[in-house]
Amino acid sequence: MRMIEAVAADLISTAAELADAARVATLQHFRSAGLTADNKETHRFDPVTVADRLSEQRMREILARRRPDDGILGEEFGSLAGTSGLTWVLDPIDGTRGYLSGTPTWGVLISVADAEGPIYGIIDQPYIGERFEGGLGRSAMIGPLGARALACRAARPLAEAILFTTFPEVGTSEEAAAFRRVAPRARLVRYGMDCYAYALIAAGQIDLVIEAGLQTYDVQAPIAVIEAAGGIVTDWQGRPCHNGGQVLAAANAAIHAEALALLNG
Repeated sequence: MRMIEAVAADLISTAAELADAARVATLQHFRSAGLTADNKETHRFDPVTVADRLSEQRMREILARRRPDDGILGEEFGSLAGTSGLTWVLDPIDGTRGYLSGTPTWGVLISVADAEGPIYGIIDQPYIGERFEGGLGRSAMIGPLGARALACRAARPLAEAILFTTFPEVGTSEEAAAFRRVAPRARLVRYGMDCYAYALIAAGQIDLVIEAGLQTYDVQAPIAVIEAAGGIVTDWQGRPCHNGGQVLAAANAAIHAEALALLNG
């Protein structure tokens, strides 16, 4: 038991060091004059900045020193095999479009996963100074108003719910049509926010996030944080979504079931 506790403590402290380093790297360039981006795709604008790369580089340097036997999967520099059975999944800036625009709703996503999925995760917003963590017996946030436990919102009907999404920016036309079966039923729909929307579920502020076209590094930290706070994250068929794709994140089982039924028409 002491060995398990020691490993958990080391994973948590390592994740905190990663998040601290990413804060410095990302804030170094945020809202800086002349910040530009390369486009990673041809059919749409998928930006990457010097801050994305610097953030991931700094985190990888820490992992090489502290956890050299663990694997790494990062958005900017790909995967590195490990031998421990654990993999760190890194999104150095989730929401680079928002970062470029100067909005404080992008974040750094850090998680550590075993063969079954994420066991601990952090959603960090450096500019606001908010950090959300979940897993390994922890579920908490710290920010300008201090520290508190995370807890998802109690069940209420979809007609009273707040729903966030990145549609219509992402997803196919068929997926957008499925989303439109849910959206008119909600009380309030807001667009954008990237990973910060998932943090708001864990904080008990909103009820649902519906997205599609996501990658592994987009979802693993939010899954860990939301599940630790009592919520549910699956694909649109109710299956695990650790590898991305279609994602339905819900504050509780009741509203998850209501949204899932509508998505499947």
